Amino acid sequence: MSPPIVSVIGKSNSGKTTLIEKLIVELRQRGYRVATIKHHVHTDKQSFDTPGKDSYRHAQAGAEKVVLISPSTTVTYDYPARPPSPQEAAAQITGVDLVIAEGFSQARLPAIEVSRAARNAALIGDPNYLLAVAADYPADSCRPVFGLDDVTGLVDLIEREILGRPPN
Repeated sequence: MSPPIVSVIGKSNSGKTTLIEKLIVELRQRGYRVATIKHHVHTDKQSFDTPGKDSYRHAQAGAEKVVLISPSTTVTYDYPARPPSPQEAAAQITGVDLVIAEGFSQARLPAIEVSRAARNAALIGDPNYLLAVAADYPADSCRPVFGLDDVTGLVDLIEREILGRPPN
């Protein structure tokens, strides 16, 4: 069974990564195991791997999957015919309670939208999938609005709405 997914969406430089870091810390403190999926807009293999390295050369030769294993980490590069959806990627992840996707605003996932007044207050998320807004201004939304630093409130909401558990 795939772990549940919540996406953190927003315009470029709105603070998505910073909020995700804070969410991960709070979720870990509450005992949850978390994985992330990041939307990456570049299409060239070079943006992921280093030209000339063995793993890059394997991919250039046509390998569909390259796995790098070191004493401290494992990295898998997939080269599929088409990119998987976040739901398909999450289905490959095991041993976690929640997947946080960064980006994927069109993926029809429950989403927390990060919005800053300085970046234009217009929200980009589909209201049908919007779970909440995290903003530095009183955003006009049909969903709950949290301050950018209200990680406790956001994780409480994730526990209730995504994980199906009452907050600790």
